[in-house]
This record gives sequence, structure tokens and C-alpha cells, in this order.
Amino acid sequence: MEAEVGELPAEFAVARERYLEYLTFERGLSHHTVRAYAADLDSLLDQAQRMHLTTLDAVDIRVLRAWLARLHSSGAKPATLARRASAARAFTAWATRDGLMESDPGARLASPKPRRALPDVLRVEEAAAVMAAAGEIVTPIGLRDAAIVELLYATGARVSELCGLDVEDLDGERRTVRLFGKGAKERTVPLGEPAEAAASRWLRNGRPRLATRDSPPALLLGARGGRLDPRAARRVVHERLAAVEGVADLGPHGLRHTAATHLIEGGADLRTVQELLGHATLATTQIYTHVSVERLRATYERSHPRA
Repeated sequence: MEAEVGELPAEFAVARERYLEYLTFERGLSHHTVRAYAADLDSLLDQAQRMHLTTLDAVDIRVLRAWLARLHSSGAKPATLARRASAARAFTAWATRDGLMESDPGARLASPKPRRALPDVLRVEEAAAVMAAAGEIVTPIGLRDAAIVELLYATGARVSELCGLDVEDLDGERRTVRLFGKGAKERTVPLGEPAEAAASRWLRNGRPRLATRDSPPALLLGARGGRLDPRAARRVVHERLAAVEGVADLGPHGLRHTAATHLIEGGADLRTVQELLGHATLATTQIYTHVSVERLRATYERSHPRA
């Protein structure tokens, strides 16, 4: 059992409160992210208590390693251990800068590198079948749903970015869309003709029939005229994928992975894909080269007589 926050020694409790305030008000992290940091910190402080420590300066590299070892023995996966180690390093670095610790033990803490699972993606013909099937439904909701899957596949947008679009963010003449990603970073990405056509059909024949006097300027609307919720958009994608026999149920992020993989396979360079997806670092984008290689390997092993 992890320690309850109320059971913490006074010095731990004060440091915990100050750190969470720092994450919230100085770093501007979301409530969900701060809550995740708090859970990791509580686990670390619980380990310190198990070792009969009551001051932060007593938390050294030995404590951190014992903590990770206990988590590992309890079945924590490498990805979880890596995340918790990262959270510990962030906390001890802050505590050192804030004068709560004399030296930073987290700077010496290594953690296992998690093996990144390659994302599942649709084949080109599967993606085309999904788009074609979605385009056959000409009701207002059907036109909207076709625009959703076309835009996700065309832009590689996150579902939250898609639902955050306003009508003015879509430039039909230039065939571009302005997206706002993590950290409110703005990027403009191109649209293919099918995606622009699907969006235009929705704006012309679908959106006016769902919009009300109180509707926001959102590009995509729900059935009652409000801005489309990301949960509803995810449900739409699952339904559109399920409508095509034999297609894996990947969800919206699967369409993002699919878009990136198809770009790489089509010859796009990593920097272009990085900009399109809004990745902060090129390392994040590089996974799609591995996806392409693995797909090539699978095809080779299935097709070559001496594979």
C-alpha cells in the first residue's frame, strides 16, 4: 500500500504541496498531468517512509534505486519505471533548485528505456475503403462523419486538434487547415482534394442543418449544434472503421499513425512529417520509419520463397 498524503512527515508534506503548486501555476500543466506527477511523488515519498526517512536531504540515490527496484519486483513494466524515474528526476531537480535539497540525487538515476511498440496502421487500400464507405452517407451526420475521417487521415491531426477547429481555420482555396497542438503551438498543414471536398460538402449541406442560434464557430458540430466533443469524434471513427469488413479498429490515433506511415512510405522526409504532425522532436517521428521497415519485412517474409 502507498502512503496516504495525510500520513506524510511535515517536511515531505510541505515539499509536496509546493511542488504541485509549481507544476500548476509556474509550469501551467493540466490538472490531469499534475495528478499523475502527484501519484508518482507519493509513491517515492512512501518509499522514503518505508526506509524510516523524514527529511528530503536523506532521500539519496540509494532511496531512488530501492524505490524502482520495489516497483520492478511488484510487476511494473519498463515504460512505467521509466516514467516514474523521470518524475523523480523532475522533483529532485526542482527541490535542489528551490533549496530543499543540498544535492540532486535524481541526476544520477538511470532508468530502463521502454521498448516502444510499433503502432498498428491501415494499409493504403484499407484507408481508401474507409473513406469511400464514409462518403456514401449523405445525411448531415453522415457528411460530418466523412469530413472527420478524411480530415484526420489527410492531416494526421490529433482528435482534440480536430475538434478544436473553427470554420475560419479551414482555407478551402489554399487547401490548408490551421491546427493548434500541444502547448497551443500553431501549425498549418495541407489538405488533399478528397479531404477538402468532404469538408466543403459538410459545410455546404450538413453543418447548416445542425447549427442553431447558439452554435459556436466550430467547424464540426454535434447533433445538438454544439462543438463536437473528442469522445464523440472517437466514437465516429470507431464506427466508420467497423463499417468496413476486415479493417482493424484503430481509432483516431490510428488514423494519425496511418497518415504518417503512408507519407514515409510515399517518400516524404522525416522533417516534413515532423512538422505535419506537430512533434516537438524528430525522435518521436522516427518511429514511423520503423513501422515502414517492419511492414516491408512482413511482406518480404510472406512473399519471398526463401524468406
